Amino acid sequence: MKFDKILIANRGEIAIRIIRAAKELKLKTVAIYSEADSDALHTKLADEAVCIGPAPSKQSYLNMTSIISAAEISGAQAIHPGYGFLAENPDFVEICESCGITFIGPTPEHVRLMGDKIKAKTTMSKAGIKGIPGSDGAIAVFKEAQPIVKRIGFPVILKAASGGGGKGMRIAHNNAELESGFRIAQAEAKAAFGDNRIYVEKYIARPRHIEVQILADNFGNVVALGERECSIQRRHQKLVEESPSPVVDKAIRRKLLTSAAKAASNIGYRSAGTIEFLMDEKKNFHFMEMNTRIQVEHPVTEMVTGVDLLKEQIKIALGEKITIKQKNFALRGHAIECRINAEDPSRNFMPTPGTITFFHMPQGLGVRFDTHIFAGYTIPRMYDSLLGKLICHGNSRTEAIARMRQALGELVIEGIATTAPFHLKIMDNKKFIAGDISTHFIEDITS
Repeated sequence: MKFDKILIANRGEIAIRIIRAAKELKLKTVAIYSEADSDALHTKLADEAVCIGPAPSKQSYLNMTSIISAAEISGAQAIHPGYGFLAENPDFVEICESCGITFIGPTPEHVRLMGDKIKAKTTMSKAGIKGIPGSDGAIAVFKEAQPIVKRIGFPVILKAASGGGGKGMRIAHNNAELESGFRIAQAEAKAAFGDNRIYVEKYIARPRHIEVQILADNFGNVVALGERECSIQRRHQKLVEESPSPVVDKAIRRKLLTSAAKAASNIGYRSAGTIEFLMDEKKNFHFMEMNTRIQVEHPVTEMVTGVDLLKEQIKIALGEKITIKQKNFALRGHAIECRINAEDPSRNFMPTPGTITFFHMPQGLGVRFDTHIFAGYTIPRMYDSLLGKLICHGNSRTEAIARMRQALGELVIEGIATTAPFHLKIMDNKKFIAGDISTHFIEDITS
């Protein structure tokens, strides 16, 4: 379990974030990169860098054999997967373990269990943590969905058991939409995940997406570090996150945190993780899923707690106990994160790969920008369009919004179109300012 060198099996801003945390812990780092990332910033900041293959992800960042070989060649005794790519691949976790390499994350059993949305929901239900009303398991054929829908009523949503990113999901308001949606969702699930299992749930019309950050060690200690409001999404992809949620009061927060800690404790979880809930308009929350990795939006929790989640995750993998006590936990102020992507909002968010000709990073009290870009950097076409995460902290939500508005105005990325102007519109939106948001917020302001 002890190690002094970590290989980062990722790229972009999260690779840099891991490198910084490791260096603070006096651990050596190894960056991996594809041929398209030979000049990427994470390769310069790590102690070593190893090329693992051509540009396509399947031949590089998803190539388990190449990544393990890079770890063995460099002498890295641990691998941090970041998020995306192989972060929630139980087979990769097992391969790491079989090669005597510490995987900085949960066990393969936990990754596999929580990666299956049906099993996750069933497991949490047995622990007394209620999910959204719906099927108890997978429905293999359309006619199996009909009695379930009759019981819970329309509208309903069909979801892929191995889903993610909005794929394999269809909403149905009547039997005709249910039948066609079932066929389409099954086909999408099979194509995207190699698993055509579908389940059905009651569709909550205007929910909030609220998640709880947890840390759990190898000694049974679990701490829940507050909630994040992640309702502002486009095509099920989060655009803006904040902590705390503008609608969660102390009583609801206590219930959320208790449920999240219970969820992690019940399965004997270890490492960082996120328990995700949907909250309806009556402020009832329902378990949705668990993410067994560090989240893109983890900085908002860091800003309101002062806890370095990456360092804590690494220390847990080193066999150390969590020193944070739940009874001493308190949120400090308010934090907001905007994901800045290389996309053009005026052209239906079309990706805009290209070369950055000029870059100015916003600065000031309570301003943080996690990024891997620089002037002269060419954004590859084959990877995610995320350029960086702009995070602003204030003593209140009003102050955090004001700082975000200021920081977005200072951010200059020339040579490509970005989503920064769109985020600025969100910060100026009256409903957002009032905290009147749901997962349909983007549809509402762009329709």
